[in-house]
Amino acid sequence: MAQYIYVIDNEEALKVSLDKMFKDENEYKFKKVDSKRIDVALKNIPSLIIINDDTLDEDIIEVCKRIRSNEDNSITPIIVISSNKEKSHRIEILKECVEHYIKAPIDEEYLYYTVKNLIRLLYINRRVSPLTGLPGNVQIQAEMKKRLLNKEEFAMLYLDLDNFKAFNDVYGFLNGDEIIKFTAKTIVKNVDELTKEDSFVGHIGGDDFVAIVSANEDYENICQNIIAEFDKGVVKFFNDEDIERGYLEVPNRKGVIEEFALTSISIGVVVADKGRFHNVLEIGEVGAQVKHLAKTTVGSAYSIDRRKS
Repeated sequence: MAQYIYVIDNEEALKVSLDKMFKDENEYKFKKVDSKRIDVALKNIPSLIIINDDTLDEDIIEVCKRIRSNEDNSITPIIVISSNKEKSHRIEILKECVEHYIKAPIDEEYLYYTVKNLIRLLYINRRVSPLTGLPGNVQIQAEMKKRLLNKEEFAMLYLDLDNFKAFNDVYGFLNGDEIIKFTAKTIVKNVDELTKEDSFVGHIGGDDFVAIVSANEDYENICQNIIAEFDKGVVKFFNDEDIERGYLEVPNRKGVIEEFALTSISIGVVVADKGRFHNVLEIGEVGAQVKHLAKTTVGSAYSIDRRKS
């Protein structure tokens, strides 16, 4: 997944150097932002912010405070590069929760590994489900907010498994984890293969996933392909007896055997036209409704909400 790094700098040299350092690593995307347009960087919620203190028109302390006071960027790592060698200056900057202060002229190798390690820590600690390796709730919400703030038109796919608890009751949680990982791979594969523009897949937790694609993409075809691949592959997690019978037998708390259909996948799609939604909560509410509608169908199914604002 691409890592967008904003370089707040009124000159080009630093951004040019960074592009050369990471020329063989396509996932790192550097964008220079003039110090007068810092709001652009904040609105897009980057993975990392690098500030060149030497070229700023504004006070560096105020710039750092401004970033940290922005709710969506309160935990975005910051690197400050400065030729000011005064310890008091360095300490004042670090007090604003800046992760790294690098003295200029920079050691390119030192800067390279500082950027790499910060992104790695961010990836591990904030963005990743330990089971699937997909971004978690923090980054899912950030991605949704970014698209809303930029007035993009996009489609939210809400995906979860049907009768997953029954599967866990029969086959155990370890086998349940294997179905979760299979589901994640199926979603990522089809979203990546069937989209041309910037897309995103996240793992909310448990058997709940989201995917975000541009409204220009054929999201209905994506749903159809996910379902076809899921239904074909999921049978490998069941024994022959359950497959032949077509359902699971699970005793309830009273010892009465209940029947549950084999695990399937339901997808609810919300088309977020420009101006339709004002925040991520509104999208989530509609997403819950349309996914519930998909789940009323026996077996794997999808439902699309195309209502306009």
